[in-house]
Amino acid sequence: QVQLVESGGGLVQAGGSLRLSCTASGNIFSINTWDWYRQAPGKQRELVARITRADDTHYVDFVKGRFTISRDKARNTVYLQMNNLKPEDTAVYYCNAYLMMGGSDDYSYYWGHGTQVTVSS
Repeated sequence: QVQLVESGGGLVQAGGSLRLSCTASGNIFSINTWDWYRQAPGKQRELVARITRADDTHYVDFVKGRFTISRDKARNTVYLQMNNLKPEDTAVYYCNAYLMMGGSDDYSYYWGHGTQVTVSS
C-alpha cells in the first residue's frame, strides 16, 4: 500500500512563511506528478501548484510569485514553500501524487490527509 503524509502546517501571521512537506511511503515504483491542493471552509478543493517528472512547475495565478513547489525524488517527497502568506490562503492543504506501485502497470492518484494552514491578519 501507499501512504502520503503531509507536515508543516500551522498558524502564521499575514506576511509570514510556511514550508509544507509531503512524503510518500510504501511499495512505490515511480512518482510522475505531484500536486498541492487546498480547501477552504465552504469552498471546493482547488489546485495550487504542480511539479512534473521533468521538474516543470505550474502555479495558479493567486500564488504565483509567492509559493514554490519542489521535489526530492530520492526521498519521494514534495515541498511547498509559501511566502508572503495572506489570510485568504487559510485552508487545509493536501498533497496528491500520480504514481505507480511496484508490480503494477498503471499510474493512480493518491491523496494525503491534509495539513491545516491558518493565516491571521
